[in-house]
Amino acid sequence: LFTKLRKNMKNHIMKMEDKILLRKRAIIETINDELKNHCQVEHTRHRSVNNFMINILGGLTAYCFFPKKPSLNLKKVNDGQLFLNFA
Repeated sequence: LFTKLRKNMKNHIMKMEDKILLRKRAIIETINDELKNHCQVEHTRHRSVNNFMINILGGLTAYCFFPKKPSLNLKKVNDGQLFLNFA
């Protein structure tokens, strides 16, 4: 979970990847919302691990068939730095 620094929070150093993901939090929340509402992936007190995995895989499979999916456009550069593509 990535949140912005607030007044009553202690200062701590954020990794660069976390800063980039914090800027893209709205897109991540949109994807989570689509998975929960459209693909019906949510916690329903599964009675076994197999049922949990089937529910998750079914939701992700349904998400793959969506015609339009939001994306972050993150690319890893060979020197180990994270590159953000604004396309």
